[in-house]
Amino acid sequence: MHKRPKVLAIAEAANPEWVSVPLVGWSLATALREVADMHIVTQIRNRDAFLRAGLREGIDFTAIDSQAVARPIWNLAERLRMGEGKGWTMVQAMMSLSYPYFEHLIWKQFGAGIRAGEWDIVHRITPLTPTVSSPIAKRCAKAGVPFVLGPLNGGVPWPKGFDAERRAEKEWLSYVRSAYKLMPGRRKMLRSASALLVGSRHTASEIPKAYHNKRIYMPENGIDPDRFNRMAKPEGVLRAAFVGRMVPYKGPDMLIEAAKPLIQAGKLRLEMIGDGPMAPMLKEQAKGLGGITFHGWKAHEEVQEILTQCHLLSFPSIREFGGGVVLEAMALGVVPLIVDYAGPGELVQPEWGYKVPCGTRKEIVARFGTALADVVSDPSTLPRMSKGARARVESHFLWARKAQQVAQVYAWILDGKATPAPEFF
Repeated sequence: MHKRPKVLAIAEAANPEWVSVPLVGWSLATALREVADMHIVTQIRNRDAFLRAGLREGIDFTAIDSQAVARPIWNLAERLRMGEGKGWTMVQAMMSLSYPYFEHLIWKQFGAGIRAGEWDIVHRITPLTPTVSSPIAKRCAKAGVPFVLGPLNGGVPWPKGFDAERRAEKEWLSYVRSAYKLMPGRRKMLRSASALLVGSRHTASEIPKAYHNKRIYMPENGIDPDRFNRMAKPEGVLRAAFVGRMVPYKGPDMLIEAAKPLIQAGKLRLEMIGDGPMAPMLKEQAKGLGGITFHGWKAHEEVQEILTQCHLLSFPSIREFGGGVVLEAMALGVVPLIVDYAGPGELVQPEWGYKVPCGTRKEIVARFGTALADVVSDPSTLPRMSKGARARVESHFLWARKAQQVAQVYAWILDGKATPAPEFF
């Protein structure tokens, strides 16, 4: 049995009151408190949320005020992204300019303790993006303290045939994103890290071969059973839900087009949860169909209420890094129907979900339509798949499970990597 390691966790983005990356950062960092003596270092904007959650400043966490650099760069990024919720590649590129100052302040406060051996491991949990280097990695290696990086994820290529959607998301910088691999800080970080946790097969493929012996595949999303604690009990006509932003790459228009014949025949209902710039156009597209309800944005408790009345999560997104909404549906026993590309494609297997091959817009519409028609004609496999989805989440994706997986990585490092790197998926 290993003693609980003392871990300094760097989670620049970590917030229990937000979603996406900050929620992942918070969830993993706090779950790890069950397997290690953790001290979390986060950015000052998260301080009040940490306190409201019951963590003690100076004991459980430290908030670093890097706003002198972070705020003006963030403001510039907001102007350059050309629209709320757009231009994420631009935002990540700007973060790479401000983030080193955050770690500079961390080293200023904790560097002496790291050099003195007060920490067994330093673990950078967020940023998740592999494009932002960590200057602390080299310093930790020089001090003889293992540095763990990840989970890393992001940068999934846009599929062919979706340039219009790419431009609609203002992803101009994504055309040259791979240039980040040439940054000298990246090589130093990868060389200095003791373990590289990667959240997707694509991100794993971007790790140079020289570092594959410390590359460990571990999807970054997880489930909090206290937040997703109900079970789907749908009745009557087949119901399928869409959950997400109403934007082109999520494919809500493709779903409505694919489902149209079944809706008109009274064999399918769609529950559209979310909002965004496409919402007016989608409502126009659905006019006269009946069988489609637009719910707008909902709190996660309300999302659960709607999802538990559904048989399927129908989610034709063509560019998801992690696919957290897929796991959330699976946790409720709602069977996913997704495009076999990137994050969702890695989460779904035939035992607990359906996936159609990626392709052109026309091909995805046709394949989704066929898949929906097949389920309508023979829904007998849905109960078995629902149980399989829940079992998969419970065995691999509860935050407590993921903390145990990371604990195995810590033990592997502290044992001197005497065996091959652990595998979990």
